[in-house]
Amino acid sequence: MEHKYKLILIIGLTSLTFLTILFLIIFCCRRKKAQNVSRDIEASFECKEIDGVVNTDDILIKFQDVEDLTVHELLDAPGEVIGKSSYGTLYRASLVNSSSLTLLRFLRPTCTLRMKEVVPIIELLGSIRHPNLVPLSAFYAGPRGEKLLVHPFYGLGNLAQFIRDGNGEAHKWPIICRISIGIARGVHHLHTAFGKPVVHGNLKSKNILLDRNYQPYVSDFGLHLLLNPTAGQQMLEASASQGYKAPELIKIKDATEESDIYSLGVILLELLTGKEPIDENPTPDQDFYLPNTLRAAILDDRITDLYHPDILLSRNSGQRVVTEDHILRFFQLAMACCSPSTPLRPDIKQILDKLEEIAK
Repeated sequence: MEHKYKLILIIGLTSLTFLTILFLIIFCCRRKKAQNVSRDIEASFECKEIDGVVNTDDILIKFQDVEDLTVHELLDAPGEVIGKSSYGTLYRASLVNSSSLTLLRFLRPTCTLRMKEVVPIIELLGSIRHPNLVPLSAFYAGPRGEKLLVHPFYGLGNLAQFIRDGNGEAHKWPIICRISIGIARGVHHLHTAFGKPVVHGNLKSKNILLDRNYQPYVSDFGLHLLLNPTAGQQMLEASASQGYKAPELIKIKDATEESDIYSLGVILLELLTGKEPIDENPTPDQDFYLPNTLRAAILDDRITDLYHPDILLSRNSGQRVVTEDHILRFFQLAMACCSPSTPLRPDIKQILDKLEEIAK
C-alpha cells in the first residue's frame, strides 16, 4: 500500500512539472508574438530566412511622438500614393487615433537588406534629431519582409513643387536664404554630429519638405543604407537622370560627403534660377544640364540668366531688396559645390558659414 501512494505521488509530481514546462513554453511563445518592442531590440530580435525570404513576426519600433501607435492602426490607416520609385512607394496617410497626417514609406522586401543588417541602421536613423531634418518616428517590419518607415507630414509639400508651381514666394530673396540655410544646417548635422558622417545619398529638391512657414526639412537621409547593392545603384541612377548625381559616382559606387555637396549645389541653383536641373527641351545653343548652362551664361556675360528676375524686387513695394553682388556670391558658392573636382568643393561648414554671411 505504501508503494502505491509513492507511485501516485511520483505521477502527480511528474504531471505538475510537465504542466509547468508547458505553461512556460506557451508564455514564451506569446511574448515572442508581441506587436510592439522597445528600441533596445537587437539582442531579442530573431530573424529567420526560409528559401531566401526573410520571415519575422510583426515588429514595430517607435522613436518619438508616436507612443500610442499600434501595428493595427498603422496598417489600417487610409493612405494616398504621392510617390513611387524602383525600391518603394510613398504614402500620405491619416492615423485615426492621433487625427494627424503621416508620411509612410514602404520598402519592397526584394530591395532591402536582411533584418539583422537593417536593425542597427534603423536605430541610428531613428536617433537623429535636428530642426531641419525629417525625423524617423517609427519603423515596421512585417512577416514577409516588408518594411515601412513612418515620418511626420509637412503641409507645403516638397521644394521642387514649391519652386515650379508659380508661387511668387519662391522668388523672394529672404525665403531663398531661409530655405538654403536650413538645408545646409540639416546636412551639416548629418556630416558632423556623429563619430562617422551620415551621408544623405539622395539629396534633391523633391527630398526637401517645407512647412507653412517655409522652413525646410531634409528627408530620406541614409535611406540608401537600407537598400541592397542593386537597389542602391538604381537610386543613384535615378538621381543621375534628374540631374543631381556627382560625376565621380560614375567610377565609384558609394555616395560620399562630397557627392552630397554636389547635389546641394544643384539645389541652390534651382532656388536661384527657378529652373529644373535637367532641361528636357533645350535650345540648340543650350546645354540640357543646369550647371553647364549657367557656366556658359557666365562666359557670355549673361548675368541676368543666373537668377529669376523677381528675386531683385519686393512684390509689395517694387523696391530692390538684394543687390546683384549678393546674388553673384550665392551663385559662385553653388557653382563651387558643383565643381567636377571633389577637392575643389567646399565642405558643409564652409557652405553654411558663407550662406549665413550672404544672407546678412
